Amino acid sequence: MSHGPLMLDLDGKTLTPEERELLLHPAVGGVILFSRNYESPEQARRLVDDIHGLRRPTLLVAVDQEGGRVQRFRDGFTRLPPAAWLGQLHDGHPDMARKAARELGWLMAAELRCVGVDFSLAPVLDLGRGISRVIGDRAFHAAPLVVSELAHAWQTGAREAGMASVAKHFPGHGGVGEDSHLALPVDRRRLEDLLADDLLPFERMIRLGLEAIMPAHVIYEQADSRPAGFSHYWLQRILRQRLGFQGVVFSDDLGMAAASEAGDYGSRARAALQAGCDMILVCNDRPGAIAVLEELADYADPVAQMRLVRMHGRAGMTREQLHLDARWQSAIHLLAEYDESPAMSLDL
Repeated sequence: MSHGPLMLDLDGKTLTPEERELLLHPAVGGVILFSRNYESPEQARRLVDDIHGLRRPTLLVAVDQEGGRVQRFRDGFTRLPPAAWLGQLHDGHPDMARKAARELGWLMAAELRCVGVDFSLAPVLDLGRGISRVIGDRAFHAAPLVVSELAHAWQTGAREAGMASVAKHFPGHGGVGEDSHLALPVDRRRLEDLLADDLLPFERMIRLGLEAIMPAHVIYEQADSRPAGFSHYWLQRILRQRLGFQGVVFSDDLGMAAASEAGDYGSRARAALQAGCDMILVCNDRPGAIAVLEELADYADPVAQMRLVRMHGRAGMTREQLHLDARWQSAIHLLAEYDESPAMSLDL
């Protein structure tokens, strides 16, 4: 059985009989976990093992573990600082910031691989202009080159722990104030400005072997009338052709308010896949996920399936091995500085 194009969520901390049946559907390819699915590292390991044991190749398991306010697994995991902390550190100590980003990327990935999670939906490459409330301190910095440096260091660390990275939100969510979870943002800037600034971190990360990208539910009206995640222009002409991206494209959640512009769930799924997404996410709406499964029952994309295979996590350590590892102990020591002064003049 190959990877289907749908990633869906679960209700609780164990699989229900209904969920086991859903996850065996050929259109399913992955599971995204949230805080409601997490109690402890031991429980998470059992849940992920249960998911992985259902079929071959195993379903992909993902989580949002950026750090700061977007960290789904907390108790028993190291508290990670927001990306903006690294950007602030870079302003005064760029070498130290790059090293810290690499170690935090490794730490995030190593801890998740201990419980079997394949990848985190991170890092954020949006520019921290102070415009977008939903991005806020999730952004490394306002300067594209600084974002590129820190994101590359983060990606390097994650790779060293056996994890691929998913950069978001292409081509950049930092220029709009609206939250795409609640509304459909429209970015009215010139295409030339987007290409020169917001796309630069994505372009540089692609050149450095970025494994996956998540597009934004944002309309960039000077380029296309459709949100980027449903746009052939953005996903094919710009991302695949101009930037030469060969990795996986994950949609953002099709349950977000901004995605409703594409119609009902079946229509949203088809539109996202036809535009160029390899895997689509439907979260917090089980009827919506079932509607997508019915719509995509016979869907197959061999090229997308080949890309998705690369997202499986590579061998990791046990928690006991990790906690004895000198690199883990060093990373924890580094984070003690954040615990002592988490704001660092960021007004967070």
